[in-house]
Amino acid sequence: MTGERPRYLAIDLARTAALAGMVVFHFCYDLEIFGWLPQGTVVTGWFWWQARIVAGSFIFLAGLGLWLAQGKGVRPRAFLHRLARIAAAAALVTLATRLAMPGLTIFYGILHSIAVSSVLGLLFLRLPAPVTVLAAAAVAILPQIWSNPALGGWLVWIGLSGTVPITADFEPLFPWFAPFLLGIATGRGLSHFGLWPALDWPATPLLRRLAWPGQHSLAIYLIHQPVLFGAVFAFTWVWWRL
Repeated sequence: MTGERPRYLAIDLARTAALAGMVVFHFCYDLEIFGWLPQGTVVTGWFWWQARIVAGSFIFLAGLGLWLAQGKGVRPRAFLHRLARIAAAAALVTLATRLAMPGLTIFYGILHSIAVSSVLGLLFLRLPAPVTVLAAAAVAILPQIWSNPALGGWLVWIGLSGTVPITADFEPLFPWFAPFLLGIATGRGLSHFGLWPALDWPATPLLRRLAWPGQHSLAIYLIHQPVLFGAVFAFTWVWWRL
């Protein structure tokens, strides 16, 4: 065994689509910061939904990836290597936002959520898919019907305090562990019914190019916002000096 999980073109293309949605959202976010869009644009209307669809897509695909990599048996070395990469990237996001946006530091964003969900997700790999789906439903519903202020402070990342901290990105365990669990359940269902080959699409030159971003999603996630922010800043600086 090589320790490498198989790659499916359809999953890489799905990651590319999620990245595209993220880039569009953050580009509009930057335009709003520099006054090119009205204040509040990216937190209302379609953009409010887009942010959640994109975040949910990334977390769902991470759950699907966990099943694909570990569903046939947990491989500790491969799992810990992947977890370390995600945790390091999450720490980098926290440090960078603390320096660049001290009032909006990201302490539990998408990468933090995926890292914690990856550890907890191991508990669900051996469970039947319907049980995992029910658990996902419970995780999604609980914060809508119950909260406790005692779960605030350093426990706010759990998502059951009833308050939302001031931060640029926040995907707490409840309810965002739900799409991760759905990803695990989907992976188990695909295995049970022998449907993984349906995701192994022919790699035409066009599809290979479109899948490339999805094959490097973590790197693109980390660099896209500094690039976008810098580009919008430079354009704004030049515009106001014309």
